[in-house]
Amino acid sequence: MDFPERRVMQEDVVQYKLFLIQSECLSSQQTQNRLTHLTEEILAKVAPLLMQYIWQHQPFNLKYHPEKCGVPAHIGGSTQFGDNVEDEWFIVYLLQQITKDFPELAARVEDNDGEFLLIEAADYLPKWLNPDTSENRVFIYQGELHIIPSLSKSSSVGFPKDVVPGVEQALALLSTNTEACLASPKIRTAVRKRIAGYPEKIKAGLHHAHCYIPAGIASVLAQRPDLVAPAVSAFYLRDPVDLQACRRFKTFPPDTRVLTMVTFSRCLYAQLQQQQFTPDRRSGFTLPPRSHPQYRAHELGMKLAHGFEILCSKCRTPSSEPDAPVSCNPQWKGFMASLKKNNYFRGELEGSARHKQLTRSAENFFKQSVVSTSSVLTPGEEILRLLQDCDTLAVEELKKQESQLPQEDSDSWLDITAQDLEWMLQERSGIRADVGGQSSGSSGQRVGGTEDRAKEGEDSEEEEVAGYSLVAVSQGMKSFLNTMSSHEGAELPWSSSAQPFNVDPESISSALDKLLGGKAEELDSDDLDDDDDDDEDDDEVDDKVKEEDDSSGNAETDGTQTLDSLKSYMDQMDEELMNTNIGQSFSQTNYNKKASDSSRLPPFSFGDGFPAEGDEGETEEPGEIQPLDVDFNLVSNLMESLSCQAGLAGPASNLLQSLGVHLPPNSDPA
Repeated sequence: MDFPERRVMQEDVVQYKLFLIQSECLSSQQTQNRLTHLTEEILAKVAPLLMQYIWQHQPFNLKYHPEKCGVPAHIGGSTQFGDNVEDEWFIVYLLQQITKDFPELAARVEDNDGEFLLIEAADYLPKWLNPDTSENRVFIYQGELHIIPSLSKSSSVGFPKDVVPGVEQALALLSTNTEACLASPKIRTAVRKRIAGYPEKIKAGLHHAHCYIPAGIASVLAQRPDLVAPAVSAFYLRDPVDLQACRRFKTFPPDTRVLTMVTFSRCLYAQLQQQQFTPDRRSGFTLPPRSHPQYRAHELGMKLAHGFEILCSKCRTPSSEPDAPVSCNPQWKGFMASLKKNNYFRGELEGSARHKQLTRSAENFFKQSVVSTSSVLTPGEEILRLLQDCDTLAVEELKKQESQLPQEDSDSWLDITAQDLEWMLQERSGIRADVGGQSSGSSGQRVGGTEDRAKEGEDSEEEEVAGYSLVAVSQGMKSFLNTMSSHEGAELPWSSSAQPFNVDPESISSALDKLLGGKAEELDSDDLDDDDDDDEDDDEVDDKVKEEDDSSGNAETDGTQTLDSLKSYMDQMDEELMNTNIGQSFSQTNYNKKASDSSRLPPFSFGDGFPAEGDEGETEEPGEIQPLDVDFNLVSNLMESLSCQAGLAGPASNLLQSLGVHLPPNSDPA
């Protein structure tokens, strides 16, 4: 079938839409009025969270969108999150809370990767669900993730997997069959885990640092802390033309610098801190020696000042005419009433300093998110306008406050050790680590609790873990080879209940005979598709089974003849290969035979390897072909490959990690 082309979205942009679940009984005007009213209520509800959040590029925003191209009328918006992907997941949390507080709404969210919520839970998706079949099927409703199901014999709820439902059709099914559309617990848990920690995570994602900045910047940030984001981005993405404006600081002269506290997001702070930059000598910015206790504050302030100067150099001085106060806007009263209803002012007396501060924050939020104006000011224009509205810069007053500044946050979170990185990687892949069985669990314990473990018996435990790991390597590879995959790619056996590796000689001989032209039939790539959820294929399989039963007698005779022919081919290959050196690349050993009693391989080190061929005390008869120990050759070759990687990423380590096998570190210092 032909699926509709997915529209191309801008990179690093998340788009979100909120639909009315039951809007068929409303006229278009009634729908618009209801959605407009809901916009004000929603923004007032989430305003306390949004006011303390610092966005990387664009804030969360909502506005009414009329019906267009088959998409019903809705409220929504888009946000560019840039390098800070946490902005995207914070929006997912907001949508979860909005649909929980307003159950008449269902949300859709996607970015340039498509349904990124499904990507987060990719290990648990049904096989019929892929980027082509997920269009208009994924919703956040009543605070939970819902997926419009595919029709099957066991359920008549849903749409065929080769049909893209319309948004109205999907919403109608969602409202009438909510339980049937609820995503599986594992899928919901994976998404819920990604947004866990909010709203407390908002404050944890901020970083407060001391900065020596011009007094004008300090005054601007006191009114609009969020303007630090475009300033950092302007410095981070600077070019030689931008730096020409920083040869002489006309807007923010460096001789007015004061020490103040600046609030960044962690992403913005890392971008500013990690940049290596030397200011132009003509700029007037000089840095103290690196040994100076305030060197970092001077360096951060210098970089931040360059960002603000670049922003202001790209725009004209705004008009001196003052803007109309927000109180003149007819929406302001309703917005303030919603804020009071949601206890935004927290009992503060009207006219108090704290009440005035909260009111000023609400006004700024109202201008940015609620009021939709055709002429939106750029960050540079907003900075210049704020400078015009400010009184004469009280530099002396700001200098007096330097001694009362709170302590800045530690930036130790920027330093990640190898153990921290290993722990984070294992935490992200922890849902797949059960493939290695006890090996994975032991590995996780080594990372999380090495310091707390008693030293007694440590060597024996490490030997036991190492020994089991080698068996896990062999078993994991066999499970991987035994797994049936489709034309879309190899499927890794995440389940620990993988069946042992079995070889069906008749199946192999039949397949080889088809490849060699022994039969008129041809291999069909569709035979490799193990889509268990496709009920239509079940009927075809039943028909094939009946046909095979009718011809079972002839198959046995043909299978015996084919097997004899295959053995003849193999004997000829052995004779030809005996005259070459290719056999020297394999090891003939009965090592597994001796170890079969314990069904475990011994401890290893990357340098020592396995016992040599002559260590087994067994002799070979002249001309006798010894059988290969497949497990021994497999593991020894993998160990050699891991040793060549020298602790870095490579094919062997990546394959073992994908199989859920976690090997202990190299115990051989050589």
